[in-house]
Amino acid sequence: MDLTGHLAEQLSWHWENHLRPRFEGLTDEEYLWQPAPGCWTIRARRDASEPGSGPYTADYAYPAPTPAPLTTIAWRMAHIASGVFGQRSHSHFGGPDASYETFRYQGTAADALAQLDEAYARWMTGVRTLSEEDLRRPVGPAEGPFAALPMLDLVLHIHREAIHHGAEIALLRDLYLRRSDLAG
Repeated sequence: MDLTGHLAEQLSWHWENHLRPRFEGLTDEEYLWQPAPGCWTIRARRDASEPGSGPYTADYAYPAPTPAPLTTIAWRMAHIASGVFGQRSHSHFGGPDASYETFRYQGTAADALAQLDEAYARWMTGVRTLSEEDLRRPVGPAEGPFAALPMLDLVLHIHREAIHHGAEIALLRDLYLRRSDLAG
């Protein structure tokens, strides 16, 4: 059994057939649409103390408030690119730093999609290099609660996270297209 191949297929099938096609045609207005008051989003930086690098920042707090704020498509895409794929690619496959504090958040849908595609490709390239021995090895201290668990568990978790948040983006797109202000 090619365990690495099955793991790669688990995410790539969803990404290529369900998620990524749903992201096509995303507009800047939709990317930044706030479906409720108080949403966390990506926005222009107000001062240098805010998370990220470059002209944009992300609303963010650790630990997140309870209940956590609703988030925009922009925020969710940045979360997948940085917190889901990026930080793990950095920790395990030599990818660039992608912490929330240093990530370069994107102000447009096109730039965010390109960034998300790069993060996905980097993650998948790394996953495809894992041997069965690598998948059995403990993840290590970079992953907090996953430290003692095998890499297999982290890969499955990252794939669930990407599928989960990708589905949320698809739902937000559905809601955006059917929002009441279009009813006329």
